[in-house]
Amino acid sequence: MSNRPRFPRQWDWPGKQKIAFTVGIPFEAFEKQSQVNFVASRGQLDRFSLSYGDYGWKAGIWRLMNILDEFELKSSISANGLAAERNPDIVRMFAQDGHEVLGHGWANDVYAKDATPEEERQEIKRCTDLLTKVTGGIRPVGWTSPGSSGSEMTNELLAEQGYIWVGDDASDDLPFVQQTKAGPFVTLPRTNIFTNDIAAWIFPANPTSVFLENFKETFDQLYREGEEGCPKWLSITLHSHMAGRPTMSNTIRRCLDYVRQHDGVYYARSRDVAEWALRRDARG
Repeated sequence: MSNRPRFPRQWDWPGKQKIAFTVGIPFEAFEKQSQVNFVASRGQLDRFSLSYGDYGWKAGIWRLMNILDEFELKSSISANGLAAERNPDIVRMFAQDGHEVLGHGWANDVYAKDATPEEERQEIKRCTDLLTKVTGGIRPVGWTSPGSSGSEMTNELLAEQGYIWVGDDASDDLPFVQQTKAGPFVTLPRTNIFTNDIAAWIFPANPTSVFLENFKETFDQLYREGEEGCPKWLSITLHSHMAGRPTMSNTIRRCLDYVRQHDGVYYARSRDVAEWALRRDARG
């Protein structure tokens, strides 16, 4: 009996690494409410909730960037257009430091699923134009919709405007390519909700040690599969206004240090992963 893993998809990374690892940092702004809301009904203006979101640009993003500097890692910053409009110098800094800046809708509490196709097309263009301007001419090629709530037209609209990847999916451990009217287009699934800090802050009331344990368990399984000849990909998601708070800092360091203890890791930005997926697809 063969012990070969049964995964149907063959995959490899540029240097034949065992696992790819990316860091995603949502940099968000809100019109009425952030993810934390104690009293107001959904859709109502809540100033305390908005102040929770403001922590990201005032304090959280700086703490996260310091940690990334410690580990010499480059991340993918998913920036709402409104966040970039209010904080252009911060977004410009990201790009100049070599981080990927990707589109994340205009405001994080406004969802594409509620828009018409033309409204969505115009929002993508508005965000693209602004992010290109504030980064000094670096056009974004990636997009994740607020709440990952893209519409059935999102991928086509993004490809039409020159994007190469989207993150509105949770169906796989690896990127996959679809054909659009504008050509091949990559989906980068959210590989595991347990490595997204929103699981620690918004859902269960767990200590940060649970986040660390979930991260290690996820990494260990995917790394093992890579050692067995089936490389995978893991991303950690750190919201600037959530993971950027001091409570999570040492836990994030422990997660990153754990990855560094392993060889054969492909450290990449999401853009790098998407571009590699396109090259693999083109070679057949």
